[in-house]
Amino acid sequence: MLESELKFRRIFEDSMDGLILWNDMYHIVDTNRSAMKIFGLSKDKLVGRSVLDIFSHLNEKRQEIINHIKQVTNNGKQYSSMVIEGNDGRVRHFDYSTKLGIIDGLNLTVIIDVTEKAQMQEQLMKSDRLNLIGELAAGIAHEIRNPMTALKGFIQLLEPSIKAQHSMYYDVITSELARIDSIINEFLILAKPQETKFQEKDICQIMRETVDLLSAQAVLYNVQFLTHYEDKLPYIYCEPNQLKKVFINLIKNAIEVMPNGGEINIAIHSVKDEIIQITIRDEGAGIPTEKIKKLGEPFYTTKEKGTGLGLMVSYRIIEEHNGSIEVESEEGIGTLFKISIPLNHIAEN
Repeated sequence: MLESELKFRRIFEDSMDGLILWNDMYHIVDTNRSAMKIFGLSKDKLVGRSVLDIFSHLNEKRQEIINHIKQVTNNGKQYSSMVIEGNDGRVRHFDYSTKLGIIDGLNLTVIIDVTEKAQMQEQLMKSDRLNLIGELAAGIAHEIRNPMTALKGFIQLLEPSIKAQHSMYYDVITSELARIDSIINEFLILAKPQETKFQEKDICQIMRETVDLLSAQAVLYNVQFLTHYEDKLPYIYCEPNQLKKVFINLIKNAIEVMPNGGEINIAIHSVKDEIIQITIRDEGAGIPTEKIKKLGEPFYTTKEKGTGLGLMVSYRIIEEHNGSIEVESEEGIGTLFKISIPLNHIAEN
């Protein structure tokens, strides 16, 4: 009997899943190390606590737990999931299941942190959406380009006959045609490029060229660039012009969200597993948490006159490099874009 109890204790303590034993009064009787890690609380602070108040700082979750326990009472067991946003803004996903009477007078709840799995599923869904939108966008763009070419040609023929009092209308028309043409080009980039010329390039030099290109716009907005590039970084296999397009888009956005000026911090450094990380941080108004997830989705934008295509294109290009884009933001503080690109993705293909 003692040997059996010791074996149970070892299994209980060493389980990778969070385990909570609680009695019919809803009080926690015991918990393992994984559960303590999930809740960020010691055993002393968990034992004796009501399972109904396990997320006491999140009142809206109490009702979810009550509903879960009602189903457990009716069915003897129940499977549920929960999404929790921590004080640090990080969103975590949990699957949890409960079985009544696992031991006389005790019930067992098993909690699994599935955050990483949920994030991977979300990235796959976003990737699938980008592929679908890319194919659709390419078809639409080609259809629009033909009449656009004719319109631009005829408006240029009309230029000599435009009277002075109508010159403003001509300027507006040509400006809007140029804008439509720019949107068409972004649509075309959404479709997977047929020929991508990857080369071994210095990522820091690509960024330097981008910063030089945007320095005049930064001066107009009273924005300063603060750059830090790690020394002796290895060259990466990339399509330099495409990466420059991503950097231009993100840095231009950063400039535009700071109409009263400020600083943009740009850094490039190596991280584990042969990954180069590029970070771009602004001091703008920030992006609400619920909107961060939507960045890069079709036609979603936080700008009044934006199309959302710029970020879609950026996600597409970084995806072509087997990389990823992460966004962190705090309202009133600013936004950080983190681009991670592997050194050796060509070798994997």
